Amino acid sequence: MRTWFLCKVKYAKENEQGLLKNISEQYLVDAVSFTEAEAILYDRLGSQIRGDFQVTGISKSNIVDVFFYEDADLWHKCKITYLVADGDNGKEKKVTQYMIVTAEDVKQAYDRIQESLNNMLVSFRVPDITESPIVEVFPYDSELEKPDLPPGNFKPLENVEEEQE
Repeated sequence: MRTWFLCKVKYAKENEQGLLKNISEQYLVDAVSFTEAEAILYDRLGSQIRGDFQVTGISKSNIVDVFFYEDADLWHKCKITYLVADGDNGKEKKVTQYMIVTAEDVKQAYDRIQESLNNMLVSFRVPDITESPIVEVFPYDSELEKPDLPPGNFKPLENVEEEQE
């Protein structure tokens, strides 16, 4: 089962004066395991970060959904609450979930989370929105899972069936 992992990466970055300064950044990675999350980080950041970098921490995140808007690059963490009926005893149960959305400020994040969740069948509240330290999100990419097969070594499946007849 895929889950979101919060990953911390440390590396030396050149500042405006041309001096190297050690910084730590957080990334959100969609993966099935800690190992896959780390591999995705090395794959994606290897071409972005000049020089060496170190993954200093990986933990499972409580984020359940991500909403990306191309016109903003600040991530905001939104706390969502709603009530659901418990099937066993019929009592209402409060559910809390966390989601992140890109927005320029908290008001825009609120508007965008409302828009993104407008198809929910239950009414919900947004009691808290905070600016997140997450720098970038790496969602699941099915293209990365496809193995790179050398051309010419494999026959199409339909040709194999014709030869067997």
